[in-house]
Amino acid sequence: MSSSTDPDHFFQTNHSIAETERKSSKSKNQNGKPVRLPSKILAAIADPQCPQQAVYVAESAGNCLITLRLKNAEVIVSGAADASIIVWNVQTAERLHVLKGHARGILDLAVDPSTYDHDNIPADGIQEAVVFSAGSDREIRRWRISLEKAEQVDPESPLLFHETSVYALRFDDDGDLWTASADGTAKCLSRFQNFQPDTTIQHNDYVRAVAVEEVGGYVITAGRSEDVKVWDRGSGELIKTFDGHYEEISGLVMLQQRCVSVGIDGTVRLWDLLPETLGNAREQSKRRSERLETRDEVSSVRQEDECEHVGLTEEEERELDELMHEDN
Repeated sequence: MSSSTDPDHFFQTNHSIAETERKSSKSKNQNGKPVRLPSKILAAIADPQCPQQAVYVAESAGNCLITLRLKNAEVIVSGAADASIIVWNVQTAERLHVLKGHARGILDLAVDPSTYDHDNIPADGIQEAVVFSAGSDREIRRWRISLEKAEQVDPESPLLFHETSVYALRFDDDGDLWTASADGTAKCLSRFQNFQPDTTIQHNDYVRAVAVEEVGGYVITAGRSEDVKVWDRGSGELIKTFDGHYEEISGLVMLQQRCVSVGIDGTVRLWDLLPETLGNAREQSKRRSERLETRDEVSSVRQEDECEHVGLTEEEERELDELMHEDN
């Protein structure tokens, strides 16, 4: 019996056909100077040796990983779909610790920069580090890890600020934690408020990735909507939307004032966040907000004016005035 993978040999809905045609048409665009790879790209990280110039990408399914240097040993911390976190000794391939706490799969890991500064690691490493984990159970948990032991920090009080899966964790230069979630939001959890949320950005579709551009003060989000959105960190205003991917975006990496996006469309794209690129967009966003505020104020005045006159016609007002003067 012969078999086929040709979609033309199978029943397809009108929506399915239209979506295929849309993606085919959009795939030809050159926005973001795409580098095309043969398979889906699920994640990206900056090259540890050249963090401002290059990125590594993951083209196949796997665990989320981070690396640490504890004492004199290189360590990998991995999170898996079975909700486990495993700490490995790279040199010996020994499994040092298995951590349990999440109810569902681990989606991302991030090391707390207050306990582990990647730019200032002594030759003999550090004693211990705190790692944050995010899962499809919407929880964010913390773990204190050393070569000798690993334990959860405050296991009875995970950080619960999203309605569903938390896809990404990113620390900014202030040590605040940015999160991206399938509930359509990205949030900033303030270190000085014990990781309570002080900023919420409404991306309005699954947010798979978040990044922070420190020089210009921008937050970048991306996900199922296929576009890269740039927000003013202070005001939360949308500054610019970059369009180019034609499938879900799975990762963002900052290279100085440029943002690299990767997606399951198999492309790597580069977006310029320099002032000359975003300066006009920021000014336009400011003017748009001012116009909206003015329009709302005018609308409010009109409504108040209408309320003062509602209910009585001119003749009714005259009759009321006559009645009020009859007793005089």
